[in-house]
Amino acid sequence: MPRSVISTRGAPAAIGPYSQAIRAGDTVFVSGQIALDPATGDLIEDVSIQAQARRSLENIAAILGAAGASMDDVVKVTVYLADMSDFKEVNRVYGEFFGASPPARATVAVRGLPLGVAVEMDCIAIVGEGVEADGGNLK
Repeated sequence: MPRSVISTRGAPAAIGPYSQAIRAGDTVFVSGQIALDPATGDLIEDVSIQAQARRSLENIAAILGAAGASMDDVVKVTVYLADMSDFKEVNRVYGEFFGASPPARATVAVRGLPLGVAVEMDCIAIVGEGVEADGGNLK
């Protein structure tokens, strides 16, 4: 099965030895996204849990777009929270991105996240037949 690296300037560059996403056939695996501003590569200024969750999901949406997918194609999300008391607020923002048929999801509490953020999310999406990815083309 062909495997391609997905990369876009619409999301922050990887901060380690990993790809923003990998597309293998019709499946897109998006690496964990935190609240980094894609324009600067720095953490966003608003450190509220709502802003961090929104930026993480916006980064995911940009990467999916580069892979020829959208949030509607997401079948599984994992949410990592540094503090489970943020669950309700993250759910509120998450609901803005996934409508009446949200994907399967797991939410786990973790001891710490990169750069001290409060939330990180990754996902898996299935792209419809005949959809071509921008692949490694930076936008």
